[in-house]
This record gives sequence, structure tokens and C-alpha cells, in this order.
Amino acid sequence: MTPELTVLTLAALLQVVTFVAYAIPANREVGPGYTMSARDREPSKSLSDRTARLGRAFNNMFEALALFAVAVVVLQMSGQNTTYTAILAWIFLAARVAYVPAYALGLRPGRSLIWAVGLSATVLMLLAALF
Repeated sequence: MTPELTVLTLAALLQVVTFVAYAIPANREVGPGYTMSARDREPSKSLSDRTARLGRAFNNMFEALALFAVAVVVLQMSGQNTTYTAILAWIFLAARVAYVPAYALGLRPGRSLIWAVGLSATVLMLLAALF
């Protein structure tokens, strides 16, 4: 497996870890009666700030993972994997690993800077595939 595919797999597992980090406190805070329901209405109790931030970090990872997966697939299918693209993939993963606790803890502007590092690594991978 190429480094980029390895990182993509690890990033998907990070998404699972982020979900668990969000779901456990969310279940405690709003109760399983709501979390196991159809959720047609807003919960009667609101989430704590930290749990709500974990939920947003979880959702943000879907967006980041989609673009990163495109970059990895394009590189993989075109055979343009290089040491440079492998390093960028690892930078993306490191940024995403740092992003979750930075968001959960409400670190500003650190969270946004970490997000920008991950996005930049992904964009550079896409550009590397084109040129």
C-alpha cells in the first residue's frame, strides 16, 4: 500500500475515533432516549460547548476527508505518488489529529491555523497531481 493510501485509511479511522469522542458525551448529556430516536425534534437539553465542538469537528472531518480522498485517488490512479505527496499526506493527517483536540478545547486561532495546514497539504497534493 502506498503511503497516501495508508494515510487515507488512518484518516478514516481517525473519523471513527472522533465520532466516539463525540458520541459518548453526547449520549450522557441528552440521553439515549433522544440519541436512539428518529431525532425529528431538537433535543430538550442542549450539548455542552465542548461536546458541540466535538460534533462540529466530526462533521468538518467529513469535508476534509472527501477532498483528501480525491487527492489520494487521483495520485494513486495516475501513478504520480512521490515522496513529496507522501509527506503532504502525513502533514494532512498530523493536522487532522491536532485539529480535533484544538477544536474541542476551543483554541483560537490555533484551530483555524491547524485546519489551514491540513487544507494546504491537500491542495498541494491536488496540484502535484496536475503538474
